[in-house]
Amino acid sequence: MTISSKPPLVCIGVAPQRYSHDLISEQREFTVNVPSIDLKDKMHFCGTNSGRDVDKFKETGLTPISASKIRSPLIEECYGHLECKVVGSHTYGDHTLFVGEVVAASVDEGLLKNGRLDIDRAKPIAQKNWDYRTLRRKK
Repeated sequence: MTISSKPPLVCIGVAPQRYSHDLISEQREFTVNVPSIDLKDKMHFCGTNSGRDVDKFKETGLTPISASKIRSPLIEECYGHLECKVVGSHTYGDHTLFVGEVVAASVDEGLLKNGRLDIDRAKPIAQKNWDYRTLRRKK
């Protein structure tokens, strides 16, 4: 979730029992990798299996690539990436909200039209209760 444009800040919620929570807490950074609907099965696998137990890159065939400003890897098959450094966190109920300052961003430039993301070509994914959908431009 975007929470500020100046400076660019995003917020993610992670349950403390998740392996990702430990990694973000220790490294004080995270990436947001933006997949298309074409990656829904791989995304589902990653969301339902812990990195404590399996190598998600090996199991899904996804490709880790180096980020430009942080240590956490990016996923090559995703069309967009945000590299974030944690600037704050707070636990609410059963999740910790991590606020990350976006220190680098990248997008597959082939999916841009007039400098903006072409949603119909990018096919961003949305998920609620393991129901996966994509967005389309309103006609």
